[in-house]
Amino acid sequence: MLWEALGSVLLGLALAWLADRHLADRLPERRAVFLTGSLGALFGAYVTHAALGPGQFLGTLVGAVLIGAVLLSLLLRPSARRLRRVIHF
Repeated sequence: MLWEALGSVLLGLALAWLADRHLADRLPERRAVFLTGSLGALFGAYVTHAALGPGQFLGTLVGAVLIGAVLLSLLLRPSARRLRRVIHF
């Protein structure tokens, strides 16, 4: 379980780095992104480990990345182009 936790945190940090690199204009400050990525992946590893059981190292890491990505997507703000669009009736 220790290796799963460490691996999931490292994968969460890598996922947060990628999100911050490609979507920096639509995300809050970097500290919040990296904290959400690492804690989201750690939470994902816990949930996936509880669902799959022990001995599923790769499955736990995949679940950690997926749940971490979902939590990071909740931080995204709409793009500036979408905010300027006006709906006419």
